[in-house]
Amino acid sequence: MRSTRSFRRTNPITIVLACVLGFGFLYFLFSSDSDGSISTHQWRTSAANALSPPSLPFRKAKSADGLQSAPPVVHYHMNNLTTTSDPIGHRETVLILTPMARFYQEYWDNLLKLGYPHELISLGFILPKGREGNAATAALQEQVAKTQSGPQKKRFASVTILRQDTENPLHSQAEAERHKLENQRDRRAAMSKARNSLLFTTLGPTTSWVLWLDSDIVETPSTLIQDLAAHDKPIIVPNCFQRYYNEENKKMDIRPYDYNTWIDSPTAQNLAKGMEKDEILLEGYAEMATYRSLMAYMKDSGNSIDIAKEIEVDGVGGTALLVKADVHRDGAMFPPFAFYHLIETEGFAKMASRLGWKSWGLPNYLVYHYNE
Repeated sequence: MRSTRSFRRTNPITIVLACVLGFGFLYFLFSSDSDGSISTHQWRTSAANALSPPSLPFRKAKSADGLQSAPPVVHYHMNNLTTTSDPIGHRETVLILTPMARFYQEYWDNLLKLGYPHELISLGFILPKGREGNAATAALQEQVAKTQSGPQKKRFASVTILRQDTENPLHSQAEAERHKLENQRDRRAAMSKARNSLLFTTLGPTTSWVLWLDSDIVETPSTLIQDLAAHDKPIIVPNCFQRYYNEENKKMDIRPYDYNTWIDSPTAQNLAKGMEKDEILLEGYAEMATYRSLMAYMKDSGNSIDIAKEIEVDGVGGTALLVKADVHRDGAMFPPFAFYHLIETEGFAKMASRLGWKSWGLPNYLVYHYNE
């Protein structure tokens, strides 16, 4: 019996079969592209989008013998991703996101003037259904085509344009209509959904910063991105003002515009305690006096203003809002529902706070809203 078992272990047929199987395994591992391996070109093509790999099924290339190549596997080392006070020096990518109901040429012209390297900037837009949305989309696409086919220095890394499958809840985008108290809940809930759709579609594994920039912000410093990032805060917002003609002084003047950046007050907290679960607090309305400290009124006067002055805030506006991408990756989004009686950007600040991220404001650093 002992000699029989020894013979089986050294059977030449067994050795031959083992060699054939081993050779076949090695051939499978080191076979050429025509046999299904991934070429370097295919790997690069799959990751060519500046935001993320394509979400549609990979179209497998066919070799000369008709065999299909394997789809690529893309690796992202997100532990190497940085968000620092020197984003240009570290080549950090910025995603500028804009919900757009109307197209303003001044917005686009200001966007092109941003001094941050455009090859590090990706753009994302979301537009509603309807006549106004169609007009805005056509105007936007015209400018995008002109820019992306123009001088290399002005081209952006990528541009994503989304169309919502729902219509805007307001019949008009006129400023007076947008700011009526009775329109705020539906309007801001719709804005939250649009922001979330845009964010979740475009945020990629290489994104370091997200700049939320409203389509009616028509004037900012050209150094907006690097100025805000220099503070190295997870969430930071400048003060949004508006230029207008002052009839009393007979000259151009400025006035506060966005009242959604604030420091909470005991009055507001007590109001919230007496509210129903689905009711929301809104800022800037006499009918709902919260007595919060509004950053809009914290701008210093005089000639020697410190534009780098920081204050910690509890609510933020979204006209120009710089967010470290990790804040969004942690789950901070824009609630379209009453979240601690807050909604949209103010609800976002509250959600980020619950996740451990603080929000900051710059009362003396101004950006300007379009004046209708």
